[in-house]
Amino acid sequence: MEKLSLKSKLLRSLLVIVLIALFITLVYFILVWTGLWEKLNSVDKIKNFILDLGFYGRIAFVFFQFLQVTLLPIPSPLLIVAGSLIYGAFQSGLLSLAGILLGSAFAFFLGKTFGSRLVSFMVGRDSQQKWSRTLTKCKYSFVIMMLLPCFPDDILCLVAGLTDMSWTFFMVTQLIARPIGIFSVSYLSNGEIIPYSGWGLVVWAVIIIVSFLLIYLTSKYNQEIENYINKTLNKLFKNKGKLNKIDKNQ
Repeated sequence: MEKLSLKSKLLRSLLVIVLIALFITLVYFILVWTGLWEKLNSVDKIKNFILDLGFYGRIAFVFFQFLQVTLLPIPSPLLIVAGSLIYGAFQSGLLSLAGILLGSAFAFFLGKTFGSRLVSFMVGRDSQQKWSRTLTKCKYSFVIMMLLPCFPDDILCLVAGLTDMSWTFFMVTQLIARPIGIFSVSYLSNGEIIPYSGWGLVVWAVIIIVSFLLIYLTSKYNQEIENYINKTLNKLFKNKGKLNKIDKNQ
């Protein structure tokens, strides 16, 4: 059987991604046309609940974002969007960032402290083993996974605690990746920057296709990505060491 070239594999993968994106877009329009989209959307319920708390709403919002990382089965984008409707995009982003960073640190702490038994109980044994193998071999891919949508960020934070990943590396990753994701959802979800009609649909289609492509490439070639980053960092620090020696000699 003839092996496919890398170009053919990438083109085939791109075709699959495009078809998936078109299918998602079609489903979205069907849901909107039939009126089911509004019934499936629970943002208003979250919004009304937080508003009913009055002064304590912000504290509750941060607490909910903290809990959703480890305990509550609530997608963080729903909370971010609800917060944007109440407090505006910037304030919602800051509150979400505070809660999610605390929750991520707590999830990592649980993994480090209580080990695989607790993590397996929380996320399932198969999921725990799968992501443990990935993060053990590909630590730097963790940064990319945290940046891209569709990767299970909360599970990754728990499982990362089972590896030899340091607190410093974990928190630096969170401080880089989390703000980008949170503020992107906070500012883009209301449709003011990129509308959900006209030219905006084209932009959203491109974003979806590129996101799926990056997710596929990260999943498929995480070891190659890891090796490349390691090689680049080794060269960088090696050159830095040479420069330091030259400075000392001068």
